[in-house]
Amino acid sequence: MFIPEDVHAEELGAEARQELRGLPKTLADEVARNLVMIGRTVDEDPELAYKYAKVALRLASRVAAVREAAGIAAYMAGAYAEALSELRAARRMTGSSEHWAVMADCERGLGRPERALQMAGADEVKELDKAAQIELRIVAAGARRDLDQLDAAVVTLQVPELNSASSNPWVARLRFAYADALAAVGRDEEARDWFGRAAEADTTGETGAAERVAELDGLDFTDALDPDAEDDEDGDYAEDVEDSAADAEDEDFDGEDGEDDDAPEAVDAADAEADEADTEPVADAKD
Repeated sequence: MFIPEDVHAEELGAEARQELRGLPKTLADEVARNLVMIGRTVDEDPELAYKYAKVALRLASRVAAVREAAGIAAYMAGAYAEALSELRAARRMTGSSEHWAVMADCERGLGRPERALQMAGADEVKELDKAAQIELRIVAAGARRDLDQLDAAVVTLQVPELNSASSNPWVARLRFAYADALAAVGRDEEARDWFGRAAEADTTGETGAAERVAELDGLDFTDALDPDAEDDEDGDYAEDVEDSAADAEDEDFDGEDGEDDDAPEAVDAADAEADEADTEPVADAKD
């Protein structure tokens, strides 16, 4: 796998670099650079990130940070079985349940929502921080919807944290999930309100809550940064201008009935003037 020259092992977090110290220096640097590439590409190109993860696994599969990074990359790429396997391995190595919510969502991705719900009620949940607990609750609500338990999904998300004044990203995600669950049971007015509140908390536009508000309001939401949308608008505008120009040309040339009534007379007059000019003598320059 190609790694740009500007990617350095030192970019990796201190904790992960510490885990790599048991490897030979050259090998540790190579693994570290692959892990850095996972971080750089996982959001924009998960498939590519997963390829870098496979390289890192081949080089250092006994390092917990490598198994963890590979698990996240696989999850983002939709390879849920591989993600679950790697995250379980990382958990055995570290004893941490940090990625418990992601593992539960992998169970959903594998078509096992019941297992995701079991994980949501497990003792490991007590070890999670607030962000991970909220993510797990969102996963549990999704599992309820997978089982066609739509009202239960709404209840699952009715927690005090919906009204949190925190600026953490999980606030917007929780509100969006709750709004989406309300919309699924036909409570559109409430859904619109919570999509609006999610949009207020979503400073980066990650959830797409603003678009859902526009949708419920019956508006067409156009992404100003979407080149396809701009091309379509420019194309429509060009067609309108072309049609208008053609219509104007027809009006100048044609009469009301669409026929060119004045053109023959104009041509005859021009011909007559030309004939007259041909018959007149050219004045003497001396005169």
